[in-house]
Amino acid sequence: MKQLHIIVCVYIAVCSLVGFIAMCIDKSAACKGQYRIPERTLFTIAGIGGALGVLSGMYVLKHKTRHLKFTIGIPLLLVLNAAAVFLVFCFL
Repeated sequence: MKQLHIIVCVYIAVCSLVGFIAMCIDKSAACKGQYRIPERTLFTIAGIGGALGVLSGMYVLKHKTRHLKFTIGIPLLLVLNAAAVFLVFCFL
């Protein structure tokens, strides 16, 4: 495997972990009535490669699953993340 492929895999894994942790923190804050992570931040994390983690957090934690922009937007970002990884693996 090329070194670039390894870097991309590690990058996606780290972004996904950050996305999942962000959803955990936001869910905990929501339950406690504390300051929340802005939705824009969650979408940014998903957009830069953490969509799998954010989506996993949504369904594991049952958080933001009633929000249409999350139930449509995050899977769409996951498809875009997967397409970007596919392009890197095929053409670089």
